[in-house]
Amino acid sequence: MLFLLWLLLLGLITYFSLQRGVSRITRTPVWVLWLVMMTPGLIWGTWILVHGSHKPLPVELAIAPLIVCPCLYWLLVQWGRKEIPTPKAEVAAPQSPENEQKKAKLRPIDKLEEANLRDCFPWSVYYLQHLEFRPQSVICRGQLRTNSETAYQTITENVEKYFGDRFLVIFQNSLSGKPFFALVPNPKRVNAQNTLNNERLTRPILALGLLLVTLFTTTIAGTEMAGITNKSLQSDPALLLKGLPYAISLLLILGTHESGHYLAARFYKIRSTLPYFIPVPFFLGTFGAFIQMRSPIPNRKALFDISIAGPLAGLVISLPFMVWGLANSTIVPLSDRSGILNFESFNPKFSLLLSLLSKLTLGSALTPDNAINLHPVAVAGYLGLVVTAFNLIPVGQLDGGHIVHAMFGQKISMAIGQIARFLMFLLALLEPGLLLWAVLLFLMPLNDEPALNDVSELDNWRDFLGLVSLGLLVMILLPTPRGITGLFW
Repeated sequence: MLFLLWLLLLGLITYFSLQRGVSRITRTPVWVLWLVMMTPGLIWGTWILVHGSHKPLPVELAIAPLIVCPCLYWLLVQWGRKEIPTPKAEVAAPQSPENEQKKAKLRPIDKLEEANLRDCFPWSVYYLQHLEFRPQSVICRGQLRTNSETAYQTITENVEKYFGDRFLVIFQNSLSGKPFFALVPNPKRVNAQNTLNNERLTRPILALGLLLVTLFTTTIAGTEMAGITNKSLQSDPALLLKGLPYAISLLLILGTHESGHYLAARFYKIRSTLPYFIPVPFFLGTFGAFIQMRSPIPNRKALFDISIAGPLAGLVISLPFMVWGLANSTIVPLSDRSGILNFESFNPKFSLLLSLLSKLTLGSALTPDNAINLHPVAVAGYLGLVVTAFNLIPVGQLDGGHIVHAMFGQKISMAIGQIARFLMFLLALLEPGLLLWAVLLFLMPLNDEPALNDVSELDNWRDFLGLVSLGLLVMILLPTPRGITGLFW
């Protein structure tokens, strides 16, 4: 039943992702693309349902879907790709007055504004060589002659002087590694409605309502973890209080994680929503929480700070709950049902960090032949570590993807993301409970939205902190080596 719920969630995420993204560029039906993308998960899930999680997946059955399905997906997208007229067609057309008028519409600025734009690039800062006009942007290519932060600040101030808030100035590296500027229309120009927009963006009543509903659903889930049946709960509603330790612990962990993102975004004056919780009436009682940022990220430093603030804040509060919960958990015999999703017979050896925490907390009572019946607060702490680990995976839109993007740039971060995908899949072959994560990672795009100034690099302190966060990810996901197991157990 649990597997079917996870598969349903995965299917919904995949469908809405395809509907919002790929459906804009191809006529191939979304349900066909969805079926192709879900095929690996369906094959692997069917194997687990039929043979159980302890029988290893055949190598050909594990690798073949990863090769065939992405190729078939790409072919289907290309087969139905919509034709988009390009500016070259306009250039090749006869120069009639009508064509001249159409061509002018392809230029976001007129001749006079072009002269003003060229004046925005001092030769000692960024030697402008040529402009490329697109329907919604102006690409400015040249040679950088000073440090990237000074160049971006100088040229942005000059553009604002001539054009006001009409354009956003973007500074990126090309595929060849040469920095270029781009002017794009500002989607949220400063106007008299900004205050109203901010009020609508936060929506405190909606955030509070979702929090209260999630508190109820997680409390129900907490009573089940405490061993209280529905029949007992109906006869004595006061037993509902037994679920509060789990509910409050989990909401504090998730809320602290998202509040870290929210406060960091506010520090950089980025418009963002309040943290919104996602209640569900089964299993854990929630699918987590999220915030949405509605303003562009100004630079890679801000991208790094906002991205790492959530996982670090969540980790700081998860560890005390995990340690206290472990101290109040009980030891049970290890069985075939023990695993990472069985909270009544939890086997911590799949994670180096969890193994160390469990051994340090429970001491000699924990032996190689034992598992742990987790206290509800320990379950909340464990889920906090799981959320931290998943978000730190360096892929695409995840916090870890933002972090490696800020550290190494977009091009290198995409290569790191691809490697992380395959490493996660190999890890899922050893621990089937991680299979859902591996499938989700292959459904996520590798590219990350660039910051406005996506050229300026981080300082040494932030680079070190980023490496520490990746080390933390390894500590959580790395199975306990046999040598360490033999040393402590």
